[in-house]
Amino acid sequence: MTMQEKKRILSGMRPSGKLHLGHLKGALENWIRLTESYDCYFFSADWHALTSEYADTSEITPNTFDMAIDWIAAGLDPGKCTFFIQSKIKQHAELFLLLAMITPLPWALKCPTFKEQQEQLSDRDLNTYGFLGYPVLQAADILIYLPYGVPVGQDQLPHIELTRMIARRFNNFFGAIFPEPEALLTPAAKVPGTDGRKMSKSYGNAILLSDSADTVKTKINTMVTDPARKRRSDPGNPDICPVFELHKIFTTPDIHNWVVDGCRTAGIGCLDCKKPLIEAIQVVLDPVRKKRDELEADPDYVRNVLENGSAKAMDLAEKTMQHIRKSIGIF
Repeated sequence: MTMQEKKRILSGMRPSGKLHLGHLKGALENWIRLTESYDCYFFSADWHALTSEYADTSEITPNTFDMAIDWIAAGLDPGKCTFFIQSKIKQHAELFLLLAMITPLPWALKCPTFKEQQEQLSDRDLNTYGFLGYPVLQAADILIYLPYGVPVGQDQLPHIELTRMIARRFNNFFGAIFPEPEALLTPAAKVPGTDGRKMSKSYGNAILLSDSADTVKTKINTMVTDPARKRRSDPGNPDICPVFELHKIFTTPDIHNWVVDGCRTAGIGCLDCKKPLIEAIQVVLDPVRKKRDELEADPDYVRNVLENGSAKAMDLAEKTMQHIRKSIGIF
């Protein structure tokens, strides 16, 4: 099947720097699989980063470059998909403006992540027009490529539904231009961080794809476990242990059985439990680290991937905008 015959899908990430195991299991492995069946566009959402990082923008561009390195190092092949940078495609901003004209304010206010992120990021002022409007910008990011679908996690479903509503409203006013994209929801592993909470760089609990073998070993060996297991002789409960949650993702069923039996009977200690987990994660990360070293030694390759992909995305976005301008009557 040629690229032209494949249905198009699109997804993106905010450039927050080097990626971690949560990104690998929650998005990247799925993206890699999707490139075999779809015409995939993946982008760095650097304008979206501005909605919360507007007070200090110094890391956004370097983070985009770092993120692209991690994508490729993790196995996302630029030869099978298109990488691009959101801010390079000015048509996104043009479509955002047009969609903002027809989007009822209550639709944006009802977006659940609006209040959630204000609570989670209480150390900064998010009472801005840009932050309120970012779901509409996200709709523009998607719709401008006329995609069949968008691979998302459960938490992003309201955003896709809002995108579909905006597309429907626009089509009612100006003619059938936009398809209503499908949410391609796939099961994603919930990867716990070293403190038991969801793995996140902002929590300081992440195991990075770029961490050295020694760093990975140290982070896992210092992970929290069952708090009731204070002594080596105390039996534990793997069902409430974040280390066992990582075992479920990275080790085999035989090891799971060994951990459950050894933990509940105090037959093994927490460091014994962590050892095969460390080994399994190193097997995953060793080739990523090796590829990362190669890419960091050849920065022009990564820049070319982003520049060529952005040029391709811009051509496609401009074709859509020409049709939209004509339909609205603004040339």
